[in-house]
Amino acid sequence: MKEIEKERQMIRETAVKTAQKTLQPRAAEIDEKGEFPRDLIETTGKQGFLSILLPEEYGGMNGDITTFCLFIEEIAKVSGSSSLFLLAQGVGTLPIWLGGKDAQKKRYFSQISENYSLIAFALNEAEIGSEAPSIRTRAQKKGKHYLLNGRKCFVTHGSVADLYCVFALTEPAKGHQGISAFVVEKATPGLRLGPKEEKLGMKGSVTTDVIFENCEIREENRLCEEGEGWKIARETLTMVGPALGAQAVGIAQGALDYSLHYANERIQFRKPISSFQAIQFMIADMATQVEAARALVYQAATLVDDRLEGAEKLSTMAKLYASDVAMKVTTDAVQILGGYGYMKDYPVERMMRDAKVTQIFEGSNQVQRLAVAEHLFRD
Repeated sequence: MKEIEKERQMIRETAVKTAQKTLQPRAAEIDEKGEFPRDLIETTGKQGFLSILLPEEYGGMNGDITTFCLFIEEIAKVSGSSSLFLLAQGVGTLPIWLGGKDAQKKRYFSQISENYSLIAFALNEAEIGSEAPSIRTRAQKKGKHYLLNGRKCFVTHGSVADLYCVFALTEPAKGHQGISAFVVEKATPGLRLGPKEEKLGMKGSVTTDVIFENCEIREENRLCEEGEGWKIARETLTMVGPALGAQAVGIAQGALDYSLHYANERIQFRKPISSFQAIQFMIADMATQVEAARALVYQAATLVDDRLEGAEKLSTMAKLYASDVAMKVTTDAVQILGGYGYMKDYPVERMMRDAKVTQIFEGSNQVQRLAVAEHLFRD
């Protein structure tokens, strides 16, 4: 156990150094330009950040979800866009980690660790979100190949990914039991990409539709057996829930840290505003909420890592609560800075915009609440 903690601390310290030296100085520029920072692929790839969750035998860091959460939180403190880029990479690798054969892991994981290839998780569709029984993308078996037809939306890394983990119906009559998972490579004929989405926040990440038109993929690109795709997707979402929460915690902590600094420096009525009770109460509430969210995130991560009962429920709660906290804390940070908080010269308005999507992606918080209620009443 001590060895695991030592490795986690090492990865966390490396993340802190990278965040402070490389990412924080560029966070505002990345947001302003709204362009994916391609040079960061090599920078983060050399540090092993693109393959934290991969087994050591394939060039990865053999990190668990708790380690991944620690890493994502530190990056998110300074740059939401950079944290999303790295979070999406981890999410994309999980279906292969969960359902890939040894040959598939060797092929794709080695590509990620050696060539710094990006991977995307393609589940959502425009009319149904991530509701499994309503998925319409179809994979029709043709000999030793499948013909893939359909359209996935809101795919992070959409136009910059080298690999896509795609979920499609192989037996539509079976509903979610007829969903299978595939790895589709970028150069595959029939794969097209939609235009880049212009977003409110997380502007340095790329979000597009991914379109399949008679896209022919080999049978060996299928993960697990036919019909096991939804199981892989659901396990992926359970595993990534704490990391989504960690991203939200990081954004909130970054806003809290800046608010503390500003309140000590800002002079009003000949004294720092940190001496005013109104500001003190806001800061105290913000700090309490962040700590509560962090505790829930890492408790959920522990359950996921140890594969304990209740992991799915707590993972859902962690994403739900932490993202609501991120939105509340960043909004309060803007309020503490007053007029300056509304200006792009200060980072809290960017943090507020970045925080908003954490309440929406990978299942909106309304969907998360339904899932929590289902768990509670079923239990």
